[in-house]
Amino acid sequence: MRADVTPSKPRDDRGFVVEESAATRGVRWFVAFKWLVYALLALNVVLYGRHGTVTEQIDTAAWVVLLLLFEWETGGWTMSPRQRRLAHALRALASVAVVGACVDYALQLEWLDFCNAVTWLLVVVALELEVRVPAHWRGFHRARQAATGLLYLALAAFLLAWLAMSASGGAPAWLDAWDAALWLVAFVVIELNVFGFAQTARARHASG
Repeated sequence: MRADVTPSKPRDDRGFVVEESAATRGVRWFVAFKWLVYALLALNVVLYGRHGTVTEQIDTAAWVVLLLLFEWETGGWTMSPRQRRLAHALRALASVAVVGACVDYALQLEWLDFCNAVTWLLVVVALELEVRVPAHWRGFHRARQAATGLLYLALAAFLLAWLAMSASGGAPAWLDAWDAALWLVAFVVIELNVFGFAQTARARHASG
């Protein structure tokens, strides 16, 4: 006598099969990629110490601090009131360093560095407005997005300029081009943080 056994799917509560959803995988890849970019930017501080000027090293270090602080505030991390005050104090110090570097670029007649620094300051202002201004101000946010797009186009133009200088043997233009490319990627990541990419993906996974 032969038993007729029909295969059946394991019930979810048995726990034998754990299937990772596409949303979960996407979040993990996003987080890993994000911190890789942040680590490379931190490495650039060391590279500017060896191949750049003191102003460039201070400028890059201050921007890395601002980036990590913005990640802390927009990446879904919990912050106590004391930690928030500390973050604001560190941001103020880093901002002073960034503005100081911007002034020094102008004094040294390094106009490409100066224009790049000013443009990044405007990008940060645009991101701050995205976070601070109420979401129901839709017309304002549409204008902000359009202005941010133009700022990113300008930054891409600066990147191309440094690539051209690097190709013609201008040093350390290769480092400026590499740094500019990394910062563009980093701020795309920050934009995704602001719009809640990881949180949205987790919520869809939890509800789905």
